[in-house]
Parts: sequence; structure tokens; C-alpha cells
Amino acid sequence: MVNLAQRTALTLLSLAVAPSAWAQQPEAWRLGLQEAATPVMEMATSFNNLLLVVITAIVVFVLGLMVYVMWRFSEKRNPVPSKTTHSTVIEVLWTAVPVLILVLLAVPSFRLLYFADAAVDADMTIKAIGRQWYWTYEYPDNGDFAFDSFIIPDDEIQEGQLRLLEVDNRMVVPVGAKVRLITTASDVLHAFAVPAFGVKIDAVPGRLNETWFQVTKPGVYYGQCSELCGAGHGFMPVVVEAVPEAQFNAWVEEARVNFAAADDNIPVQRPLRVSAAQVERRAEDPANLGAGE
Repeated sequence: MVNLAQRTALTLLSLAVAPSAWAQQPEAWRLGLQEAATPVMEMATSFNNLLLVVITAIVVFVLGLMVYVMWRFSEKRNPVPSKTTHSTVIEVLWTAVPVLILVLLAVPSFRLLYFADAAVDADMTIKAIGRQWYWTYEYPDNGDFAFDSFIIPDDEIQEGQLRLLEVDNRMVVPVGAKVRLITTASDVLHAFAVPAFGVKIDAVPGRLNETWFQVTKPGVYYGQCSELCGAGHGFMPVVVEAVPEAQFNAWVEEARVNFAAADDNIPVQRPLRVSAAQVERRAEDPANLGAGE
């Protein structure tokens, strides 16, 4: 069982030894995708850029065709309108060309789908369990410990931390390691999503879904639950910290102690993160303690 002091100490340790690296997070007025931090996201970005070229060419062609038709067949230039109703050549072209474009786009699309599907020869496995409204992370390959990751409330946000995106316990992974991510949920549908990783996968109660990522740059990466999961949907962010292998090994040793698994016969007391309104409501009506959580 991990108390609040242990959680805080481990979080401060993680921040203190964090590498001097960049973070990927939402930015105001940002255009385009977040910078890729994994091979999957690099391929997804490349495919997105290809689609941008294709759709731009289609829009320019259709716009040019419309302008030409409006000019060429205007009433002034054609006082006697054409009686043509069918054109075999045109009908074949406007059917065959779109089909050909879709077939050509299917090749990189399926390549990306299969590449991102499942981990092959993964170096480690992490299990992410969605709960209302926080995440639980399990590390079965590194000592079989687990910990909860709660959003930091507004009244506890420190300077430099991101409101609605920072958590008390981050998922920590080694840079360069291929991580198999298994997701599930304990109550309702959730979705684990980190844009810089190109990862967005549902966490479904009673089912295990699998994906993978391999972080190529040390840093802190932010995501959120991307499935409408209830009143606290917007308050269960995902924060992944990628560190060098030696630093990860040191973190694992600390985590094994601080997040030691409780005995199966002893219920784990999970800390609750509540809003000020909930605190006031509970104070007014103690009988409803825990209602709605």
C-alpha cells in the first residue's frame, strides 16, 4: 500500500532527475500534428502529409474545372445550350479515377495499420487500466508493481505544471525500448491516447487490447482519455516520461519499494481526488459520502 507521502516523494524524485528534454503537449493556435516521438507517429505523419498533397491537388483540380465550366459554357458564350445528356468517356473517367486514387492510398494506409497493430519482440509490457476517473499502470516485467495516476487538482498545481494535464504519478519508460501496451477498464469504456506516440486505443471492460510504442526522444508526453467515460472524463490525463535506461532502472528500484503490491487479502485503499464542490456537499450530507464516485 502506498501512502500519499510516498507518492509525493516519488513524484518529486522523478521531477528532480528528469532529463533536460522537450515536452509534447497541446498548444494554443497550433497547426498540424504534434512532433513525432515514435516510429508509428513518424509513419502516421508521413501518411498525413501524403494525404494533404492528394486532397489539395483534388481541390485545386475540381475548383479549376468548375471555373472553366462556368466560363466556357456561360450563357453569353453559348446562347443556344447543348442538348448533350451522356458522355461515356466522362462517366468512365469520373468513376475510374477516384477508384484508382483510393487503391493507391490503400497501400500506405494498410502498411501503417499493420505496422501499428501489435508489438513484435517487445522489450517490456505495461498494462494501463482505465477507471473512473484515473489510470492504473502495472509493470509485470519489472517487479510486478502497480500504481494509480491521478490528475493534480487546480489548487495543487505547481509552477511549470500544466492544468488538467499533470498527474501525481507518471508512466515512466526507457528511451528506445519497444513497449507493449495492454489496455483494459474496470468500469466503463475509456481510451488511452498520446498524440506524439500515434497511440489511441480503447480500454474496454472485460477485454484486453494491445498496441505498442517506442519512444525515440527523452521527454514528457501528454495525452488524455479520449472516450466519453462520465462526469470526470476531462480529468484523467495520461503523462508518459521517457528517460535513459539507467535512469529508468533507478526509477524501477524506487517504484518496487514505494508501489509494492498489497496482499491479495487486504483491500487497497485508493486515495480520492475530489473537487471543492464535492467536499462541501459531503460536509452538508455525510450520508452521501462516496456517492457518485
